[in-house]
Amino acid sequence: QRFVANYDEAKVPEFNLPNPLVLPEGGMVASAREWEEKGRPATLKLIEREMYGRMPVGKPAGFKVVLDREALDVLGGKATRREYLVSFAQDKGPRVRMLLYLPKEAKGPVPAFLGLNFRGNQCLEKDSWITPELGFIVGARKGEDRRAKAEAMRGSAAGRWPVEMILEQGFALATACCGNIDPDFHDGWKNGVHPLFTEGEPGPDEWGTISAWAWGLSRLLDALEGVKEVNAQQVAVIGHSRLGKTSLWAGATDQRFKLVISNNSGCGGAALSKRAFGETVGRINRSFPHWFNGNFKKYNEREEALPFDQHQLIALMAPRAVYVASATGDRWADPVGEFLSVLHAQPVYDLYRKGALGVAEPPAPGETVGMVTGYHLREGKHDVTPEDWKHYLSFFQ
Repeated sequence: QRFVANYDEAKVPEFNLPNPLVLPEGGMVASAREWEEKGRPATLKLIEREMYGRMPVGKPAGFKVVLDREALDVLGGKATRREYLVSFAQDKGPRVRMLLYLPKEAKGPVPAFLGLNFRGNQCLEKDSWITPELGFIVGARKGEDRRAKAEAMRGSAAGRWPVEMILEQGFALATACCGNIDPDFHDGWKNGVHPLFTEGEPGPDEWGTISAWAWGLSRLLDALEGVKEVNAQQVAVIGHSRLGKTSLWAGATDQRFKLVISNNSGCGGAALSKRAFGETVGRINRSFPHWFNGNFKKYNEREEALPFDQHQLIALMAPRAVYVASATGDRWADPVGEFLSVLHAQPVYDLYRKGALGVAEPPAPGETVGMVTGYHLREGKHDVTPEDWKHYLSFFQ
């Protein structure tokens, strides 16, 4: 049966959002200390079990980072560019190439943005120096010329990664291709990082691809901890669309990230599932059966049965900073539902300080609201743009 998305606010079903301060087993969190000791662990465990799935804990024994290449004067002498090879197990499994830009004139360790890209590091710039990605994301179809396809993509995502703007504000930028951590197609869990830790198909409460990518982001943060020019205690994790879902889960599971940014992440990310507006739980699970765990499929066309919603995912970042962005033309991702997630996470943030968001209604397009929890709505379509980055750079100052 053909899926027809609901874009009519009058047809959003009635729903009750769980209070993020109520513990799953009963009782109420009344202080920041109780949130840290009881509320956060219980909420994380619930969302992990019912949606994203358990992932391996910490840095694996075979973890290794090697500086492979370096260019000292790029972008008109404004930056140093490096490529690191990150391995998760000795002599097997994927090897991820992390591209790192460092501002040339920095006086000491600098804060950084870290995010995954969709189709390879070469998409950030046309410069032929950047090693093209030939992994699962490129040329997955049989008989395709992977190198030709990768080369054709050079600079294709430059608008999504305004490198010079980021460097001019004093930040480093690190990125790697998501498909080199885990391929973005249902491959029977035979490729990527899954076979290193899971035999056969993961259990219903174990990790899918979103969790694998989030785990990979934590490993890239491990790599940045070994780069003396980067202040690894001041790293913002950022993602767009499915990778925005990933950045939120990475921020929820790894409290080392100072700021967590979701750009147009929609269903399974920042948008409330119970609204069933635009993309729904059933639609996302049918289209991308590998993204979430087996338990999440219980809620296909049954969002009302979910024992949590995405505002509780946002609350898991507290007291750290979190920023959610939407676009007016991206109704599939439900901009209203994305704002409401930030709004309804506020009771947890209020345990630490009042007024983290400061508003009860979505702002006008182009305006940022919030201090510790931030939000903006941009005119336009599903994308991440230099305009979005201006908001992020200002928020992270």
